[in-house]
Amino acid sequence: MTAPERVSLPAGDSINGKARAAALSVSCAAVAEPVGKVSYQSAGKLLVIGTETAIEAATAALGSFANIRATGLVADHGTEAPQLSGYLGHFELLVAAAEPQVYDLVLDLGSPSLLQTELPPPGYFAPGDDPVALQAALDELPDLTGEFEKPQYFNYDASICAHGRSGITACTRCLQACPTDAITSIGEAIEVNPNLCQGAGSCATACPTGAITYSYPRLSDSLERLRAMLKAYRDNGGTDAVLLFHDGEAGRDVVAAVAAQLPEHILPVEVEELGSVGMDSWLSALAYGAAAVVLLGTSRLPRTVENEIQAQLGIACALLAGMGYSPDVLLYTRHQGADLTALLGKLSLLSNTEAAGFAGLNEKRTVIRLAVEHLFASATARTRPLVSLPAGAPFGEVLLDKTRCTLCLACVSQCPASALSAGDEVPQLGFIEANCVQCGLCCRTCPEDAIAITPRYLYDFQTRNTRRILFEEEPFACIVCGKPFATRQMIGKIIGKMKDHPMFQGPELARLKMCEDCRVKALFANKGDDKPLSPGGLS
Repeated sequence: MTAPERVSLPAGDSINGKARAAALSVSCAAVAEPVGKVSYQSAGKLLVIGTETAIEAATAALGSFANIRATGLVADHGTEAPQLSGYLGHFELLVAAAEPQVYDLVLDLGSPSLLQTELPPPGYFAPGDDPVALQAALDELPDLTGEFEKPQYFNYDASICAHGRSGITACTRCLQACPTDAITSIGEAIEVNPNLCQGAGSCATACPTGAITYSYPRLSDSLERLRAMLKAYRDNGGTDAVLLFHDGEAGRDVVAAVAAQLPEHILPVEVEELGSVGMDSWLSALAYGAAAVVLLGTSRLPRTVENEIQAQLGIACALLAGMGYSPDVLLYTRHQGADLTALLGKLSLLSNTEAAGFAGLNEKRTVIRLAVEHLFASATARTRPLVSLPAGAPFGEVLLDKTRCTLCLACVSQCPASALSAGDEVPQLGFIEANCVQCGLCCRTCPEDAIAITPRYLYDFQTRNTRRILFEEEPFACIVCGKPFATRQMIGKIIGKMKDHPMFQGPELARLKMCEDCRVKALFANKGDDKPLSPGGLS
């Protein structure tokens, strides 16, 4: 990966101006490790969808390009709509019961277009009624033949994914946050189509466990870049550094337009996509010494990505407020031009504190914990040991209704983060809050509806990582051999449900009070005998 580009800023003579120049020089020198590549191959076979007139006009405009071979499909095709899927080099069109037809490129002039994703796949153009967009598509299509490569923007670790267990679906945050429909459920895990993924990054920002991560660049590389920038700024005497995150397309143009008017303590930080920068990066930037963080959105930012950024900001701001900091030190804005510079001049700023020294890591939850711990230790107005968080936050506790829980421990077997655990020798349910990702699998698994979850954050590391007992009960001993095999509450509930059932009368009901071994012995020892069971008759 090459070093990130930057907007050209005027050389400043002030201390902050010189410090900014030093910081941005360090930023541009940072080079991340190479990532995997995704390949496309296109022979120029084009499908044009629309009215006959629109198809004729488009194919006539492209007729001079020998590498483009166009085929038309009239949009008004009858009652059964065609189905289109795929990406550059491999679009599949299915019309009625015919065999799928494969195309390399698609120009969809129909209304509505066949694909409705916020970010259409590479090689698909749906300009609608916009003549400028149509001309741009006609200009670009001839260049989309041959072989192409792009980065693989993501990594996925199924072992820590909270999507599902045993046929029960829980976390779907990445699916909801993806603007390209590149993510699908495959049972207990998810699958990301690398050819559809365009690196929006909102999936990694939304993921509560860090199972899906952004890899262009990796989180560790991004954090080291921020740490180096802010250190260079401080070492050169700079104060009140504000990081202005923007993407490398529309965002760069906005910043470039106001570069001469930007206050000299504003440090533009160009990223691949704004949605790839999440709470782990924002809080770490503040811990590394930034006085504020601003996220610059544009009209090109997909709505799903913007919604996820706003949701994550709500969580991060609640964490800051709980420590006594102004949540206004984190800000998302779409301001442009003079409005942007005016906004940046009125920001709330974090008072200067000693910068954190933790290294950039690729573990999302660990990074957030380190950043929050540093900010909590530096806070002067902290008054609360914990803070309630908005719904959907990846931190929180499990609440247990002891009157309903039978300690069946089904929740323990399903918990993907080892937040819930069983006792070694006694019927017991334990909980480590630091591990809980609030996926809700325990709630959906519990047969007694005894579990609820609530988002919050305990600031004390020791308390958060200490296993606490949610419920413990005296075990029920087998009436024959005396071996503990269940809880009294569980056996009581089973007997209460079965006592009036015709199949559980007399000795059959008593067998429910036996362990699995004695139950089998009793079944054969008393077969055909209606006399009450006695321990002595089972030896």
